[in-house]
Amino acid sequence: MPKKSTVIMPKTRDILVQMGEQIRLARLRRNLTSELVAERAGISRATLSSIEKGIPTVSIGSYAAVLHALNNMDRDLLLVARDDDFGRKLQDLSLTTRRRAPKKGE
Repeated sequence: MPKKSTVIMPKTRDILVQMGEQIRLARLRRNLTSELVAERAGISRATLSSIEKGIPTVSIGSYAAVLHALNNMDRDLLLVARDDDFGRKLQDLSLTTRRRAPKKGE
């Protein structure tokens, strides 16, 4: 059975590339080599290179391991989808409002 590929939209690909660049810059600001970060994260240098290039096939677990290796930056993952304004608006639209209270006998 052939492996199913994931379709990545162009804007999402751009976001991954930007995120990879930000991870690379964070590593460089800390004066850490790619070998050291890969070792701390428990991944190969090739995987770290893929993360820093924004390759979409890298697992989220590898991203989390690298962020943790960069001095606990993995806490930033808690910000993903934290403020879901659109979802809250959709939820509010589906709420039913009653015009009057039910009769006591019901």
